[in-house]
Amino acid sequence: MNAALHLAQDDAADALLSSDPFALVVGMLLDQQVPMEKAFVGPAVLRERLGGLDPAAIAAMDPDEFAEICATPPAVHRYPTSMGTRVHALAVHVRDQLGGDASRIWRDASDGDDLRSRLQALPGFGPQKAQILVALLGKQLGVRPDGWRAAAGGYGEADTFRSVADVVDAGSLVKVRAYKQEQKRQARG
Repeated sequence: MNAALHLAQDDAADALLSSDPFALVVGMLLDQQVPMEKAFVGPAVLRERLGGLDPAAIAAMDPDEFAEICATPPAVHRYPTSMGTRVHALAVHVRDQLGGDASRIWRDASDGDDLRSRLQALPGFGPQKAQILVALLGKQLGVRPDGWRAAAGGYGEADTFRSVADVVDAGSLVKVRAYKQEQKRQARG
């Protein structure tokens, strides 16, 4: 990973997301029911509290103990216990299935569909979250296996402001938020 992400809108947290694949996947996992910046600063908060963000070390912890660390004020998420359990399960998956190297999720993918399937197999990742991360990897980190845009669905389209995949600065964050608000308004009728 060699791009500068701006998802947390915090220099130190964004530097971690830009350099540590596990941090990026954890941030994506946390990105639900909280502001995007809160979700993506979460990995940096965990690294500070744990003295590192090693998936094997997290996986070796007692899940309840890890959830308590996530709930310590300020909590890592709006729902710190349930999200702490999911982050712990993600760490176990990365340790056991990927040898502790989260980048293998995309590095070993044969094509875009395989990448999306690998992401969707992660604890806490559904189809939409997987598509958004495929788009983020392709648009901002240059991870572009054959068919990545199709695998990302609408999130992979160029020149859009639909999701975290399109946030590159404060201005694009405003555009993504406006798009999401318009989608909610249309859904309500």
